[in-house]
Amino acid sequence: MSFPMVRHRRLRQSAGMRNMVRETVLNVNDLIMPIFVTYGDNIKNEISSMPGVYHFSLDRLKEELDEIASLGIPAVLLFGIPETKDSIGSSAFAEDGIVQEATRLIKSWYPDLLVVADTCLCEFTDHGHCGMVHTFERDGHVCGDVMNDESLELLVKTAVSQAKAGADIIAPSNMMDGFVQAIRAGLDENGFEHIPIMSYSVKYASAFYGPFREAADSAPQFGDRKTYQMDPANAREALREAESDVLEGADMLMVKPSLSYMDIMRTLKDQFDLPLVAYNVSGEYSMVKAAALQGWIDEKAVVQEMLTSMKRAGADIIITYFAKDVARWIKQG
Repeated sequence: MSFPMVRHRRLRQSAGMRNMVRETVLNVNDLIMPIFVTYGDNIKNEISSMPGVYHFSLDRLKEELDEIASLGIPAVLLFGIPETKDSIGSSAFAEDGIVQEATRLIKSWYPDLLVVADTCLCEFTDHGHCGMVHTFERDGHVCGDVMNDESLELLVKTAVSQAKAGADIIAPSNMMDGFVQAIRAGLDENGFEHIPIMSYSVKYASAFYGPFREAADSAPQFGDRKTYQMDPANAREALREAESDVLEGADMLMVKPSLSYMDIMRTLKDQFDLPLVAYNVSGEYSMVKAAALQGWIDEKAVVQEMLTSMKRAGADIIITYFAKDVARWIKQG
């Protein structure tokens, strides 16, 4: 046989060899675990469309935090289901709001655990949109326009209230134009210059959010979110969105969802020198869980492959409902 003879399989012949030359490795420090907190007493209710994920009342929250901390997961992302809703989502920025109360508790139990506060209004508004809405009737149907600049004022109030409660990172997910600049200015004016913004920079109007809307009780009561979330067909627009956030002072960029948008993650990673976050969203989680429960796939193998591919695509941080499972698997080796 003529020279050269290249044998790529030499570096695959044993587990030890494969481990030694592995290019991309999942680490527990890559993970953020989302948590849903709600009002009430003695509540730990499994979300029907998200097996293994629960609503926790504040008096049951510590058992979840104990497990997360014991696994070495460094951060949680808080979503709150409020006691009451109104047209402006006032409970999102209330001093005694559910996210604010949960944040105080978590920081009292585990001061070193990072609390990431989702900064949006959809869980707190009676119409389910991510900002203030001007409603009107057309042909007998209720319609509405989400008002951009008026919404920014409420989002700033929400971010500041979350920082005052002890949140370590503000993560605005609303997709209003100018939201990073407005929140950065609001945080700085209130003495929170040190609090970073993890911007949901590229958030698509995705069909993969269905289970989350059950979990957060945040489905729009009319219309959809396509006027402010991105068209899944667009890639160049993602660069414009991310560039705006960088110029406005974002500290981290996010792509949501992640599984169908790894090309977007790679593009952002190559273009911007900021930490990149992948959100492994509810629909991606539930599809894997459903198939695993039917015995159609090996859940552990699929999840590890899926999250490794997100990291390979450029993600430095992964928000995932699989965080506890992955942390256990990493510990097991």
